[in-house]
Amino acid sequence: MELVYHEKQDGLLCGQHCLNNLLQGQYFTAVDLADIAQQMDQAEQSHMAELGMHTDEFRRFMEQPSVNMDDSGMFSVQVLTSALRVWDLTLVPYASTNALARAARDNPIEQQAYICNFKEHWLTVRKLGHQWFNLNSLLSQPELISNTYLALFLTQLMHEGYSIFVVDGKLPPSEADETLRLHPAQQTTKPRLLSEVSDERNNSNEDSDLKAALAASLANVASSQGEPSHVEGHDDLQAAIQMSLQKASTLHKPHTPTEDDLEKALQLSLSSEGEQATPTNQIVAGPSHEEEYLEAAIRLSLGQHSPEATASSTHDEPDVEEIRKRRLAFLSKQKTP
Repeated sequence: MELVYHEKQDGLLCGQHCLNNLLQGQYFTAVDLADIAQQMDQAEQSHMAELGMHTDEFRRFMEQPSVNMDDSGMFSVQVLTSALRVWDLTLVPYASTNALARAARDNPIEQQAYICNFKEHWLTVRKLGHQWFNLNSLLSQPELISNTYLALFLTQLMHEGYSIFVVDGKLPPSEADETLRLHPAQQTTKPRLLSEVSDERNNSNEDSDLKAALAASLANVASSQGEPSHVEGHDDLQAAIQMSLQKASTLHKPHTPTEDDLEKALQLSLSSEGEQATPTNQIVAGPSHEEEYLEAAIRLSLGQHSPEATASSTHDEPDVEEIRKRRLAFLSKQKTP
């Protein structure tokens, strides 16, 4: 299959691709076909001038754009026909009453090639070796067509609006034709349109860009928080996402008070009570005040010891025995040098 010459679509130069795929080589360029089109334009102008340069017909003809080519690279059937004359090849309309056309309709596989045109698109269907190939330049690679399917394929093209021409004459020899006679081609994957391949490639690039942007964003967040900022590849991206989730989980994880926290709460409670009692932010000494502050601190520490206690501390009073034990423990610490 690699030996089959197949030009892929470039702009609107399908006429050029069609001819080169037919001849199995880079025989024509866009410049060559443009020169042929200009020569045909000049010949038509000369013919119209002979009929009278001052007539309305000549003036309208000169105002119209060329029918043989346009700025996009589209060439008319007259240009392609003229180009093939160099190789002594002619194009016969498939639907005509020509004897060759009738023979082609009766048994399409007995011919050597077909050129098909629909609006601004040209394509070639050619036999190489003993096999038929759709050499449409819009395909990613040549498409193998079985002999039994060829007639249906041409009929389908006609129903889609294509004009089909039978190629008459001897085509130049090609390496693919000679090789495929001995070693027929096999095709396991159906060719796809170039537009589909391009869309998939663009979607893949967009996915890659999205992943890269997400990785960069996570790296910037990690860098601002003092974390390593190097995030590369899929594995690193997953690690960055996991790190972000772990940080979010840590921020929302409840804190369980320890014994040190309770002791700090007692000290803080005594200090807070003292600040509220005196404008000078000093605790007034005395047994009665000390016991009041101590009881308040114990109640506060008991209320903050667990999340469950926090929820119910505004309603349930602490046990008297527990208060007494806490008071003795606190006084013992105060007396210890």
